Amino acid sequence: MAQEAGVSRALVSLVLRGSPKVSEQKRKAVAEAMAALDYRPSNAARSLASGRTGVVGVLLDDLANPWFVELLDGLKSVFLEKDLRMVLGDPRYLARPGESPVSPFMDLRVDGLVIAGDIPPDDDLTRASLHTPTVVAGVRGFDLPAADLVANDDVAGARMAVDHLIDLGHRDIAHLAAPTRAGGLRASVYQDTMSRHGLKEYVRVEQTDMTEKTGFEAMTRLLDGGRPPTAVFAATDLLAVGALSAAAGRSVGVPSQLSVVGYDNTYLGQIRHLSLTTVDPVSRDVGKRAAELLLERMAEPRLPQRTEVLPPHLVVRGSTTAAAGHD
Repeated sequence: MAQEAGVSRALVSLVLRGSPKVSEQKRKAVAEAMAALDYRPSNAARSLASGRTGVVGVLLDDLANPWFVELLDGLKSVFLEKDLRMVLGDPRYLARPGESPVSPFMDLRVDGLVIAGDIPPDDDLTRASLHTPTVVAGVRGFDLPAADLVANDDVAGARMAVDHLIDLGHRDIAHLAAPTRAGGLRASVYQDTMSRHGLKEYVRVEQTDMTEKTGFEAMTRLLDGGRPPTAVFAATDLLAVGALSAAAGRSVGVPSQLSVVGYDNTYLGQIRHLSLTTVDPVSRDVGKRAAELLLERMAEPRLPQRTEVLPPHLVVRGSTTAAAGHD
């Protein structure tokens, strides 16, 4: 490339490394030559020279979960400024049978790892976190001793969801539970909050597999069970959408006959005809802070382990209203 374009290899190398010794005129000449020849620098060669690949691996537990959209946006906002690329992977699709989901990232020699969601840590993931800067984003109670953690406060979030319904005069409040660490915590807080308000007799928890379909099925069971609740707190927005569909299928008015609260404040809740009241776990802020902690650990791997829990807030929309007879 250098000979054909009339620029030296040494000059090209300086430009690619961002050296301040290169004048703007020469930098422009190299850029024009690269564009004319459709030249792309070799990442493999650069990583051998620098010891860095410029890639961060992001391991997600479910690419279909809309909660990750805001989290990824927060990560991207920080990594782009540092010219780092994200490579995304879902354990269900990433690894070969019998292989740890983190193995492909280790083969890529990523500069850092973000573990996002409820992914059980195996021996390979634990070892990877000891040698590769790692941060866990969005999930608490994750046992990776060498990783930093940034999460939403699920206890505060679930409590404000249930308190909101109780403040509206609802007593018969059910819960659609999710089979994850966060889901289990939200279910526990729901039960504790109901008991604290003297409503233990109304506690009903319907298990799901966290899909819209099982949210629909769980809500249908509640509506057909002889004592339909006046309100439901769903562990995720996706489950809440299933509950709204079940209510529509049974001609139950929302919110006049059934108030619904979700969790995650995804784009689903913002759809106008759904207008879902939901807990905002500040996922973008979680992603942004996780990226910042990872950059700090990449610069200084021997930093002590850090945990940060960010406060959520309730977003009230049109799916909740006062219970009948409540002033």
